[in-house]
Amino acid sequence: MTELLLDAPDPYFTHDGGYHVRLAGSGADVWAAQRLRHSVFSAEYGATMPGPDELDRDDYDDRCDHLIVWHQDGGTPPQAVATSRLLPPHSNDAAPRGAGLDADREFGLMPLERLLNSTVEVGRACVHPDQRSGAPMSLLTGGIARYLHLTGYRYLLGCSSMDLADGGHNAAAFWDLALTRHLAPAERRCRPRAPIAIGGLPRTGRPTVPALLGGFLRLGGKLCGPPGYSEIFHTAEFLVLLDLRDADRRQLRRYLGRPI
Repeated sequence: MTELLLDAPDPYFTHDGGYHVRLAGSGADVWAAQRLRHSVFSAEYGATMPGPDELDRDDYDDRCDHLIVWHQDGGTPPQAVATSRLLPPHSNDAAPRGAGLDADREFGLMPLERLLNSTVEVGRACVHPDQRSGAPMSLLTGGIARYLHLTGYRYLLGCSSMDLADGGHNAAAFWDLALTRHLAPAERRCRPRAPIAIGGLPRTGRPTVPALLGGFLRLGGKLCGPPGYSEIFHTAEFLVLLDLRDADRRQLRRYLGRPI
């Protein structure tokens, strides 16, 4: 199976709709990602983002690789339409290692400490609201999976946000679903630093799951316990861990090959 995955077509190509995905290769690329993050997070969550000049910038950015989906329409310059940052373990020298991850602000990560030598943290993922079609999301998810596969690291860890503007109904309904389908083993569960009283919230019917989170759940990602509250985004944060060795092979081949 490994040989087949290595032979899969490289997804770092120009998509039929004028999209392509690549790692940032310059400061200008990183600036474009930070500007996109600021515009999305401030507009959708009302978050006050760190960094000047309408950029979302913090100390983690300098240690991360930045994955960006670009869109070019005709002769116009390429525009960053989706992005995430990836923090590999070789760029994290904190001890304990969990203290060097962005997720440590929201969760106590000691139950995962023995895994973190082989874990890439994904964070600050977003897609421009006018570009939430299949191509940008597929390319972003595929680029993250490809990065994990080609760097040789086993695990992917990150926080996924859910809006609380509805009173937390959707987040609560999603937590009910996670309890039956997507919960990590007890030894991999982490306590949120600011717990949400999820049990007391009214439920919606069928939860709406963010597209990137849904993609990693289909790959086999697991939730490492109940959600915590993010003061920056005013959202429920779910901690997700993906073990590449246990990933759904059909879904993995999809993301490591050409987008569908």
